[in-house]
Amino acid sequence: MRHVAASVLGGILSLWAVQASAGDHPVVVELFTSQGCSSCPPADAYFLDLVTRDDVIALSLHVDYWDYIGWEDSFGSPHNSNRQRGYAQASGRTMVYTPQMIINGADHVVGTRFGDVEALIAQHRARAQSGIAVEVVRDAGKVRIKARAEPARRTPLMVQLVRYVPEQTVKIARGENAGKTITYANIVTDITQVAVWDSRKPLDLDVALAREDKAIVLLQYVNFGTIEAVAYLH
Repeated sequence: MRHVAASVLGGILSLWAVQASAGDHPVVVELFTSQGCSSCPPADAYFLDLVTRDDVIALSLHVDYWDYIGWEDSFGSPHNSNRQRGYAQASGRTMVYTPQMIINGADHVVGTRFGDVEALIAQHRARAQSGIAVEVVRDAGKVRIKARAEPARRTPLMVQLVRYVPEQTVKIARGENAGKTITYANIVTDITQVAVWDSRKPLDLDVALAREDKAIVLLQYVNFGTIEAVAYLH
């Protein structure tokens, strides 16, 4: 998986500002999917390509609301379902569906409309200079998260630690995808909000993280707003 972390933390305010504007800002793509959804395999296959890209951080969130139709998703989580419902409520929608992709927490699109997905990724890349610099450093059983905003934001940001499994292949025995063997990537296993940051002062905190855990840090406006910055932990 070839991802580039967000801008490296600078030593003085002017350097922070340069790094925040000039650094690489990958676009976060969240795929809401299910092993029990017959429409999802094409989106899951396309997602495997997204995972390899340098300009994208791709996260697969398996929902649990299709489990009743014959196959219980081995990665399905009510927390993922609630996150998707939170996005729906924030955008004034009343329903959720799979496959769905959320781009940088701001735009939603049917996960099989690949041209629309590519267009949204390009749009977010074009306006990616957020002015927020973030650095994450592993140290034994913890990760240190530092961030600074120039200028400070009017709305607080959620600091979220996202744990994930890089890849797993599943043989589906029942349900709408019975008989299929599907490979899934960047499977989210947990999203923990570790802080709410008002961005008026620099962020500096330590969070417990096992050495073997793969993780990504997201800085996202509260109430399922836009994702403003992201850092990938190698």
